[in-house]
Amino acid sequence: MSTHLPIATPTDVRRAAARLIRADARAFVALLLLNALAAATGLVPPWLLGRIIDEVRAGAGAEVVDRLGLVIVGCAVAQLLLARWARYVGYRFGERTLSRVREEFVDRVLALPASVVERAGTGDLTARGTADVSTVGTTLRDAGPQLLIASVQCLFIIGAVFALDPLLGLSALLAQSGIWFALRWYLRRARTAYLAEGAANSEVAEVLAATASGARTVEAFGLAQRRVAVSREALGESRRRRLHTLYLRTVFFPLVEVSYALPVVVVLVVGGALHERGVISLGAVVAAAVYLRQLEAPLDEVLIWTEQLQSSSASFARVEGLGRAPKGGAQASPVPVGDRIDVTGVRYAYDRGGEVLRGVDLTVRPGERLAVVGPSGAGKTTLCRLLAGIDEPREGTVTVGGVPIASLGPEELRRQVVLVTQEHHVFLGTVRDNLLIAEPTATDAELWAALAAVGAAGWVRELPAGLDTELGPDGESTDGSTAQQLALARVVLADPHTLILDEATALLDPTTARHTERALAAVLEGRTVIAIAHRLHTAHDADRVAVMEDGRLTELGTHEGLVAAGGAYAALWRSWHGDQQVTPQQLSPQQGPPQQVTSAQKNE
Repeated sequence: MSTHLPIATPTDVRRAAARLIRADARAFVALLLLNALAAATGLVPPWLLGRIIDEVRAGAGAEVVDRLGLVIVGCAVAQLLLARWARYVGYRFGERTLSRVREEFVDRVLALPASVVERAGTGDLTARGTADVSTVGTTLRDAGPQLLIASVQCLFIIGAVFALDPLLGLSALLAQSGIWFALRWYLRRARTAYLAEGAANSEVAEVLAATASGARTVEAFGLAQRRVAVSREALGESRRRRLHTLYLRTVFFPLVEVSYALPVVVVLVVGGALHERGVISLGAVVAAAVYLRQLEAPLDEVLIWTEQLQSSSASFARVEGLGRAPKGGAQASPVPVGDRIDVTGVRYAYDRGGEVLRGVDLTVRPGERLAVVGPSGAGKTTLCRLLAGIDEPREGTVTVGGVPIASLGPEELRRQVVLVTQEHHVFLGTVRDNLLIAEPTATDAELWAALAAVGAAGWVRELPAGLDTELGPDGESTDGSTAQQLALARVVLADPHTLILDEATALLDPTTARHTERALAAVLEGRTVIAIAHRLHTAHDADRVAVMEDGRLTELGTHEGLVAAGGAYAALWRSWHGDQQVTPQQLSPQQGPPQQVTSAQKNE
């Protein structure tokens, strides 16, 4: 499986551009008309200049020159106003279209499965959402309108030269053929080069993000030099890719600059020969030469923005490529019948590692509190990711109500299972905004109830504006424990029937963590709670404890029964309490030791 997010094909990019134009078709048509009018108005002065020359040669007086000169000034002013209006309409069109691109990008990002994002790396996604979207925005706001204006002007100017004399027009086109060959050479190489540059920039962002987020681990294991080497390699590749695109530009633009002067020279030579033979007037030759001099500015704009368009097209392909990424579950998924979760013969291996789960069988009954314990690397988190529908097993099935969890659509999945990890986020906005993400229709009473359930109501009431207090750099700061409590309060508001806690209270102090877990247990009474537990008091309070070792489920039973059995869980419990042996008082008199895990136990 590829670890990179998809790139849209040129056909996809063209279709996306057409879709964006159709979304604001009226503004686009107005943009075309205004540009056409501005370009047509700009054709009048050179023609009038030729008329002035011919009239003067024919003996006309100063009044004719003055009259035609005033018309030239009027046309210049009209062209200025029309071009300014066209640019205004173009900028507004570009900003509205950019807004649609950004909204569509956010929607697609939110629809991506977490596993896809993790495999691709956050650096690629970050680069697409920042640098690539910004490049697309520049094109829509600046390059698009300017390129359209310049293209229309070029067409009108060439058409005017042909109208003066077809032979002069043909001569001008032949003289500009060098531009065509240079442009073709450039375009055949530019898309691939800019896509490679974008990928290299994404790799730099990924390396920097991974190094920054894992700074403590890098320091603890002495990996600084290795990370520096990786960073230098990524930066070196980015530099090589950027130098290649620079090379393309340094070849393309000088060739184009040389081609600018040729049409004027050719037209003057051919026009002079025709004038000597009386085929064409001197005014027509001068007008044609002036037209071709006018052509230099819009043609320069076209070629400059064509270069920008190649970079933007590559960025647009990366942004639009998210539309080709797999979505988070089927959009019309089946509805589970019941809340029972069954894990049958599950095996799982990550792309770059060995097998993590090796034939796990487990049934989680509705309303049960199940603690999953075991040493690091035993497969606890991977099992919970499968239970939450983030990943699919390579072999076996994970179902809820008889339906594979990974096949559920996003909305249906949220109603069934919610995974809460150590990772949490406080969004910019108020406390109320952070909570309403989970349930937009929640009342203040429901918000306070959710905060109280996780032990956060006290410190929220002490904030200057309570629920309406701004959080973030410009407001009240939050530490790890308060941020985690807000995340848990969102879970309470989401109200799923199964809640998976992957060390969700790890950042809370022991007293607060225990209070939060008990409060959650009270609020979620009758719901299924699956918790990965390093603090074994969580396992002590659970209905059953599942012990994971080396990707296998080795023990399953109650806390008291597993302690009495003297197996792996009992050793963990003794280590947790610092005891050499388990006392009889730690066992419940109603419970006896469990037997070894059997198929019947796993599915009871």
